[in-house]
Amino acid sequence: MPLTSTVRMAALALLWGSGFLWIKLALNHGLSPAQITIVRCALGTAVLALLARRAAQHLPNSRALWGHLAVAALFCNAIPFALFALGERSVDSGVAGVLNATTPLWSLLIGLAVGTDRGLSGTRLTGLLVGFAGTVLIFAPWHRSGLLSWGALSLLGAAASYAVAFAYMARHLTGRDAPLAVSAAQLLMATAWSTLGLPWAGPVDTDAVGVLAVTALGVLATGVTFYLNYRLIADEGATSAATVGYLLPVVSVTLGALVLDEHIGLRVVAGMAVVLGGVALTRRQLQRPARDAGLCTSAAPPRGASNHEPPALDTQPNAPESNYAP
Repeated sequence: MPLTSTVRMAALALLWGSGFLWIKLALNHGLSPAQITIVRCALGTAVLALLARRAAQHLPNSRALWGHLAVAALFCNAIPFALFALGERSVDSGVAGVLNATTPLWSLLIGLAVGTDRGLSGTRLTGLLVGFAGTVLIFAPWHRSGLLSWGALSLLGAAASYAVAFAYMARHLTGRDAPLAVSAAQLLMATAWSTLGLPWAGPVDTDAVGVLAVTALGVLATGVTFYLNYRLIADEGATSAATVGYLLPVVSVTLGALVLDEHIGLRVVAGMAVVLGGVALTRRQLQRPARDAGLCTSAAPPRGASNHEPPALDTQPNAPESNYAP
């Protein structure tokens, strides 16, 4: 892999994985989950709109496409972004990154349930079972110090929401032209959805750290990451881009420990390793080329290929599994 792509991959992993840290800092400095979600979507929209304009790409003019983008924005942006912010009120940022890594497992389950994924080999079934066993290990419901809580369940719900979005986008938003403009349109719809939470946003009571954290979340961990992922896919293919998803939990845990002094016990680290091992098994023989079409970032790689395998990183352009950023 060329040095430029290696650097881009490292930057992408760092920026995506840092999203959980920015959310935690914004919460710790007075911003509410609703405020974080709205600002994040709005800033991400602005970044992608500028990049689309620079690339001479125009917003969609199809009413049907806007309808599909509204659904994708709800499940791939508005809901998971809000759930991550809600969950991190009581769960460490490092753990949030680890639970986000379960997205491909939910994607496979949903694909099997709706009949869009029929390639359940013994290896992939083993990966699915191993991955969810790792999740149980992380939650440790049998242990007093286990993570089973509403906050942790919110984070797991965010990962599942990404999976729902990936399945929808794989059917309706793959192979689109003007991926930057389409992704900007999707985040614009996500901004509209998130403004519905204004009645619960509360008054703004933050400081410079909170402002910087939510700005970094929207500009760097949402807008810029899509562009970097898009370029990485264009230069090296979806398979290389999807590997970034395996680095996100490591980045989130490391940043949480270094910046926030979070302690991740051996059980959680072991659970993370088991989850990522299961994810690796479920993705066996699934790497195939794909184009870009949508933006799904919080935090993980879609099933296929692009930004999300962009379009649906499994095309995520939004490609579904490529982009599961927080």
